[in-house]
Amino acid sequence: MTKYNIGDSRVIESREVSDGITIRRRRESPDGKRFTTYERVERPNLAVIKRSGARELFDRDKLAIAIKRSVGKFFVSEVEVEEMISEIENALYAFGENEITSKQIGDRVLDELAMRNEVAYVRFASVYHKFKTLDDFVKILEQRKELKG
Repeated sequence: MTKYNIGDSRVIESREVSDGITIRRRRESPDGKRFTTYERVERPNLAVIKRSGARELFDRDKLAIAIKRSVGKFFVSEVEVEEMISEIENALYAFGENEITSKQIGDRVLDELAMRNEVAYVRFASVYHKFKTLDDFVKILEQRKELKG
């Protein structure tokens, strides 16, 4: 993969992404190659309190990897996954706290997946809740059915 110096490129097109805080720019390098960059508003750092009590900085990329692993090919496009990640990130910042728990993150991911794709929801839930038996899967499926009513 070729790396480009953004300063040497020219912007061909700019548009706001649906999350309202990201700008997508199509750029062209001096040699005519085109690429896309995304610019986001820089927010204050969030500390994540892990189950063990350890703290680490919130990492959007780490969240994205976990979600992409769980959703597999159940979403139509990468854009839909990116929108979901942005929704989750916005919700975390909306708590208005400097620290959030990994449980708050996981619960928010499950909420988003529940609205978008039930199979991805179950896949993520199986890791998040550390399912060990088939009964664990049955239990979460029954809970989902009750919620859908």
